[in-house]
Amino acid sequence: MRYSVKLSGIAVMLLVLITACEKEEINEANPPVDGIYEGTLSSSQSKTAGAAETSSATAEITISGENEIRVHCYSDSFDSTFVMNYYHHNDSVYVCLTGDDFEEMYGHKLGGGHHGGMMDDIHKGETEWMHHMSEEHDDSDEHFGGFDMTNHSFSYTFKMNMSDSSEDLHFQGTKQ
Repeated sequence: MRYSVKLSGIAVMLLVLITACEKEEINEANPPVDGIYEGTLSSSQSKTAGAAETSSATAEITISGENEIRVHCYSDSFDSTFVMNYYHHNDSVYVCLTGDDFEEMYGHKLGGGHHGGMMDDIHKGETEWMHHMSEEHDDSDEHFGGFDMTNHSFSYTFKMNMSDSSEDLHFQGTKQ
């Protein structure tokens, strides 16, 4: 009898120990994009002129809503903060403009054909990005960045002048 009480006590202690040591489960299908990304900011002009003109830069990404991020990107000579939508697509997460910026770039309001949440009518086998592209965009529509979840990196091209890509600035960074 004493043996079974000891064995029961040990089993309970092991169960408590195992439960206490379990790590918080992370949704691997949709890993978090928020965090600090350290990298470089380079201009398109430096690429075309052959000079490698880059500067150290940081992008601070915070979740600001459902499928929405706030991006604060800065370097010694650049500082910009804006809000974007993000969409999971396999091992990547792509970003797209929001609000007036979306309407100005693509010629219509974001979510014009949706009722309720923008992802409520997603089809089986369709990623968030595939759904966004089929619902909101033409094949020729441009996008300017996103996250490579495998390499824990973020890149984004800032369109400084929509009619002249030589003025673009490109951020490339790795999550810290």
